[in-house]
This record gives sequence, structure tokens and C-alpha cells, in this order.
Amino acid sequence: MEKLGMITIGQAPRLDVAPILEKYLHERAELIQVGVLDGLTKEHIERHLYPEENDYVLTSLLTSGESVVMSRSKIQPILQQKIVQLEQSGIKQILLLCTGVFPGLQTTTSYLIEPDHIIPPAVKAMVGHRRFGVIVPLIEQKENLKPKYTPFGLAPVFAVASPYRFDEEHFKQAAIELKDKVDIILLDCMGYTEQARLLVAEASGLPVILSNAIMAKIVSEMI
Repeated sequence: MEKLGMITIGQAPRLDVAPILEKYLHERAELIQVGVLDGLTKEHIERHLYPEENDYVLTSLLTSGESVVMSRSKIQPILQQKIVQLEQSGIKQILLLCTGVFPGLQTTTSYLIEPDHIIPPAVKAMVGHRRFGVIVPLIEQKENLKPKYTPFGLAPVFAVASPYRFDEEHFKQAAIELKDKVDIILLDCMGYTEQARLLVAEASGLPVILSNAIMAKIVSEMI
């Protein structure tokens, strides 16, 4: 059986995301999960990886169920180490379980599948000339993530609702905030679930794209 390496920027295993991948892979691949924060305590993360002013901010999940925020520049060297680790174990395809932008990640023999390279052009093809809305986990990401879309002619309207501090009212508020301003919505984080997609779709009455589902469908064609 093929092996698909998966790297979360939080801690592995990601029991929330893995079932979505498995649904579309139809047992064609064994998922090998590693996490950037594996083995680290929340206290260590907050002391050493916490964002500074003007940092590119990311969020993910610990196996305890707690969420953390991190600086991209501080975790990227660890992420690169995890890529090398999976490569050295013989894994040929590696999926990054994060929709954030990580410039300069490298592989030697493996193929690295980066959602930020795939989702924006795919979404542009789906959105066309319609108005585009994006829900993100953190308020800081409303500015961080704009440059990911501008090369494709997209000017998203952003709203915020965290998949890691799940509150139905937050998702409904985000959907209502966007419903009269956009025609289609993307949930821009690999941590959003089908439950979140349904909440936003029902509250907004609009089509809602789930990032991890679109990636799972594409990756399933590569295995």
C-alpha cells in the first residue's frame, strides 16, 4: 500500500482531519502523520514559538484538544526538519496540513503537496467573477492571507471563526457578516470540519468550500 505523509503544524495525530482524507483515499494509502509541535508542551510553545509583532500568525491543535498560536518564522525550521524526516523514511508524497504560505520549503526526492499552491487557483476557477468570502481562524489572518489570493485576481471579504475554539454562534455570525457581501465562501484552514461547513452554508444560504475536503479530493487522484 502507498504511504502518504501528512505534516500538521500542530501535534499528530489529527483525528479531526484524517477521517476526511481517509474518506476520499478509499484505503489506497496509509496515512503517516507527524506534527511540528510533537513532544512540546503548551508552555514551551507559548514561550518559544509565540508570534511577535507583525509576525505571520498561525494556529493549530494539540493532542490535548487545546489550540495554540505560533509564528511562521519560528516554526518553519521545525517544519523543514519534519519534511526531511518523512523523506528519509522513504515516503514519496507529503501533504502539508496547513493552508498557510511557507516560502522556501524543500524536498530532495519526495513530492511536497502544499495547499496554498493548489487552493487559490482552484477556488479562482470555481469563483469566476463572483464575489468571494473567506472565513479564517484568527483576526490577524485577515491581513496575512490577502497576498495569497491577489495574484489570482481575488479580493476576498474576510470574517473570523476558529475551528479550534468551536462555537456555533461564531460561525453563524461570520456567515451572516458575509452573506450579503459575497456569493461563495471558503473555510481557509485545514482544521474546519463538515459540521462547520454546514453551519456556514445554512446561515448564509451560500455555497461553502471546505479546504481539507478539496485537498483530499485532489490528493486522492495522485495516489
